[in-house]
Parts: sequence; C-alpha cells; structure tokens
Amino acid sequence: MIYARTLALLGLGLLGADAFVAPARGVVRAGAVTRAAADEPVEGESRRDALGKAAAAAAATVAAGAVNVANVAPAAAADFSSWRQIDIGTTETLFDVSFDPAEPKHGMLVGAKGSFFESFDGGKSWQPRSFSALDPDEEITYRFEQVSLNRGEAYIIGKPAILLHTKDAGKSWERVPLSPKLPGEPSTIVGLGNGKAEMTTSTGAIYYTENGGLNWKAQVKETIDATLNRISSSGVKGASYFSGSIATTHRDDQGKYLAVSSRGNFYLTWEPGQDFWIPHNRGTSRRIQNMGFIKGVENNGVWMSLNGGELQLTENQPDMTSTDLIPFKKVKVNTGGYGVIDVAWKNDKEVWAVGGAGSMFVSKDGGGSFSFDKSADKIPGNLYAVRFFGDQGFVLGSDGVLLKYAGK
Repeated sequence: MIYARTLALLGLGLLGADAFVAPARGVVRAGAVTRAAADEPVEGESRRDALGKAAAAAAATVAAGAVNVANVAPAAAADFSSWRQIDIGTTETLFDVSFDPAEPKHGMLVGAKGSFFESFDGGKSWQPRSFSALDPDEEITYRFEQVSLNRGEAYIIGKPAILLHTKDAGKSWERVPLSPKLPGEPSTIVGLGNGKAEMTTSTGAIYYTENGGLNWKAQVKETIDATLNRISSSGVKGASYFSGSIATTHRDDQGKYLAVSSRGNFYLTWEPGQDFWIPHNRGTSRRIQNMGFIKGVENNGVWMSLNGGELQLTENQPDMTSTDLIPFKKVKVNTGGYGVIDVAWKNDKEVWAVGGAGSMFVSKDGGGSFSFDKSADKIPGNLYAVRFFGDQGFVLGSDGVLLKYAGK
C-alpha cells in the first residue's frame, strides 16, 4: 500500500497533486511574555539547594495556574571549561533548539509540558512563551519535540500531534490542522523559508509544502512496510520484526534522509527522486541508538551510535543508495558503557558527543578519537541533543538542562 493510496481515502489527488489539504486554521497568538529577575545563586549555596528552589518555584507556578512562566535571566553557573549552564527556570526535559540563519541572535527552544522559550541575544537569556489561544490545561499536555526557524518563519511539532506555524518571527502563531488520516504522527519538520517546509511522520512518510502547510504533497510512494515486504528476500536482518514505526529521522542540508527503525535493528535512507526508502543492514550485533550526517551533509559521511556507547563513522561520500553493506569504522571513545545519544561537528576538527548520565566527549581530530569532557560531570540526568549554529553551541537534556558553548 502506498502513501498516495492512504491519502486517497481523503478523496484527494495523488501524484502531481496535493497530498492533503489542511482544514481552516485558527490563529494562535503568542501570549504576553513577562520578565523578572532571576534568583542568583548565593555564595556557598549547594547545588541541591539551588535545584530545590528552582523545583519549588516551578511547582508554585503550575499550582497558580500560570501558563506564562516568568522570564529568567541566566544564572551565574559554574564556569565549565567548554560549556556553561544556563538557568531558564524550568525542570522539564528540553528537546530541540533552532536559530534563524538570517538573524543569528534569534532562537527558539522547545521541550516537555508545553515548554517554549525564545532568545534574542544568541542564547544568553531565554524568555518563556505561551500560546493564548491554547487552553492552559491543554497546553501543558503537549510535548514540543522539534522547532525549525528560518528567515522569520518557524514551525513547531509535538505530541499529541500538533503543528504550529509563524510567518512573523513568532509574534503570532497559527495552528495548522493535521488530517486524522495522516499516516503516523509528525516526527520531524524543516522550514525552508518562504512558506516551504518538509515534514516526516513516524511511519516514514515525507511531505512537502509550499504554502505554509495549507497543502502537502507526498514525496514517498511506498510505505516502509510495503518496501520491506517487497524486498524481504534480499536479507535485511530484522525486517520481519519491524513494528511499523521509526525511532529517529534526520535530514541533511541537501534533502537526504536517514531513519532508524524503532527496534534499532536496521536503518533506512531516502533521497529526493526516489519512490521508496532503501533499508540497510547494520554491520554489528549491537542495536542502533541514533544516526546522523557528518557536518550536516551526506557527502561528508554518516555517524552511527550503538548500544553500549559504541560510535562508528563511514568514510567520505558513502554510497547510501547501495543495497550492499555500507562499511562503518569504529571510533576510539571510552564511554564507560553509557550510550551516545547525539553527535555534532562544530568545524572540521572539533566534534562533540553527548549521552546518558550527563556524559560528554570531545574530539579534536575530526572524530577520529574522543576524550571525556567534564563540563557536565556534575549534572544529573541525560543529555539528549547537541547543536551548533556557527560558533554558537547548545546541549539540551533532562531536568531543564541547557548548556551554552563557552569556547574554552
């Protein structure tokens, strides 16, 4: 069964036509942002006391029914060697951050329980935001997982399935209705500017819009399930265990995609012009935890993290359209068994990896070898993402952890 067929249930056109048309939208205006001075840590105050104060303040805000959290200036955190913690006044898990390439100081940050923050100074401080058209009780039920900001236009997706869009750099937002027959839930979105965007779903569907989400066109003709059934004889290990969803999806700067199956037993690739995803065996018994593109472009290579803290890289210009086993080379990194969750290249030489239990690792040779970095050694919880926007870098984690690159 192909995506076009699925969408045909809506009575819509197939190839060469819009995949689906969004119903009428409602305008969601960003709620007023209030400002307040941050509670600066008292000299000699323990980290546990400081966290206790933050947790108590957050609990009091929720109990009061407030949706707009007061803006909290960055606290004077410990002076880490390479990263500095920014206190944004939340204990919720943070999932994604994006900065506008046209306005490098303007950024947006999203997380669990409706967490949404905005920065206008390059991430030194963050202002909490809310959507006044969303009921406060409803808003905190959303887990905003991805944000994409490009030339004043931004998209936010989350769970339960929701898509928000702004055309005026966040001054006002509209909620883009999603069809109940959409295969899967939105999993990634990339704003391409001027009303253009690409969105993927948890079942591997890829859609493209040129009018801010009013109409979407399917880019993949065949579901992953159908592809695996068709090529099962080719010997893709783990294909018979495919649960119908993918765990992570990444897009490179040229529109090529990587996706990891929900069980981590194989991965898939797709590039513009292909009718279906290409599944690939992993060359190890370890399950895949995450994958990504080196410096954001497939031609630079692909990285793969595996259970148990193993990290592997391909050579430059891997042929990801090949059905043969694609070679990966193991990287020297001693994680102590903690899994590597995300990897990002700051430049050709400096690479950062983050993972479980606040673990951070840095490479100074372009990813050939990694050494432990103590910047987050005393921060409990997991680090889920590391992002670089030019010279600006950020690490996101559980318990409201946000680190900013200090460049030392």
